[in-house]
Amino acid sequence: MLKRLAFVLAAMAAVLVVPAVGATVSALGAFDARYAAGPPRPVPAAAPVPHDPAKPTAVVVIGDRGAVVSDALAPYEILAATGRFNVYTVAPHRAPKPLTGGLDLVPDLDFAGLAARLGGSAPDLVVVPAFPDVGEPGTEPVLAWLRDQAGHGSKLLSVCNGGAVLASAGLLDGRPATAHWLKVDDWAAEYPAVRWVRGERFVDDGTVVTTAGILSGVDGTLHWVERLAGPPVAAEAALAIGWGRYGTAVPVTPPAGMPDAAAIVNAGFRWTPDTIGVLLANGVGEVELASVFDTEGQSLSSRTLAVSSDGGPVRSRHGLTFLPRAALTDAPDLDRLLVPGATRGVTPPPGAPAPEYVHDRPGFPYDTAVSALSRRTDVATARWTAKVLELPTDGVVFEGRAWPWLPTAVPIALVLAGTAAVVVVFRLRRKRLSRPA
Repeated sequence: MLKRLAFVLAAMAAVLVVPAVGATVSALGAFDARYAAGPPRPVPAAAPVPHDPAKPTAVVVIGDRGAVVSDALAPYEILAATGRFNVYTVAPHRAPKPLTGGLDLVPDLDFAGLAARLGGSAPDLVVVPAFPDVGEPGTEPVLAWLRDQAGHGSKLLSVCNGGAVLASAGLLDGRPATAHWLKVDDWAAEYPAVRWVRGERFVDDGTVVTTAGILSGVDGTLHWVERLAGPPVAAEAALAIGWGRYGTAVPVTPPAGMPDAAAIVNAGFRWTPDTIGVLLANGVGEVELASVFDTEGQSLSSRTLAVSSDGGPVRSRHGLTFLPRAALTDAPDLDRLLVPGATRGVTPPPGAPAPEYVHDRPGFPYDTAVSALSRRTDVATARWTAKVLELPTDGVVFEGRAWPWLPTAVPIALVLAGTAAVVVVFRLRRKRLSRPA
């Protein structure tokens, strides 16, 4: 009896081990790919950016291993769109930094260059996005710099899990703060000196504002603009990026939880995800760019590749420098080609997919990007993406298949194949044991 039970348990383990191992490898690969560094490329010289000493200075800090694309670019565009701030991206070193999805940003300044620009003074506002290496030794140059800026009077804004970056620097000890709903319980265990708040879009604690999930950073940034420049300026900035929810009660994602089933299926069983080219063009809006890279990336259904027409650097609407990872003519086989922003009339090279103009309708760029995702993949995947982005869905049109059926079929097929193999082995074993000695 015990031998039979042991055989049954071993058989069940054998049936489940292949899909389990495959899902684990696939999921780890999906998350690692989000911050993969690009190929070596020449770093273009810093563009001349005028500095007005009469204006306050706001900076978005990027870690050496990169940052979440929306956490960095959405606050940057909001602040730049006001015209009331000197706005820079900074990093420990002026070298390409991977934003999630493979969008490589060349920071405007390194820390030394910023200090020279400001005559040794600290910036008025420092925006801290989520980093991939929170708590690791490699973040210490940024943490030391943050402690120094805060000690000299800088106000702070953390976006999403940028709250954990501030917590790891010791800058939130004893303060109320928040972070992304998927990670806030983990941060509470790792940084118990912080009074973690759940179920709020942002938490204002005087000199520090922390925000929840990714697009809660829009609300937190507008809140700082309101405090520093006034509500009319904040309203104009919201209008400039298409955020029609300023001044209203924005829905809050449940305070904690687990990934949706669609996310688990996509991460674990899309073993050959689509490769999607994202065409960078001069003058594209920073929020428009982020909406494409983050929507595709958070969906866990594809891999994005930043391309430009000639492979050369691109300058965004408010002057950021991005390095594509390929020229459109030399890009590897693409399953789709997405064009963010107002660019039209793209002629793809022979064999390349037809361009899809993501922002072909008015509205907040993320609304149209998630709507397009639902048509390409399925509604369940698009709803998960909106949830993890903390994007209210009142402006999103969901249409398409209900569920990611193809990746769902992978574990079912593997379990059925494993079960069939076990049945065959069981019958052969029983036949062998029934033979007379």
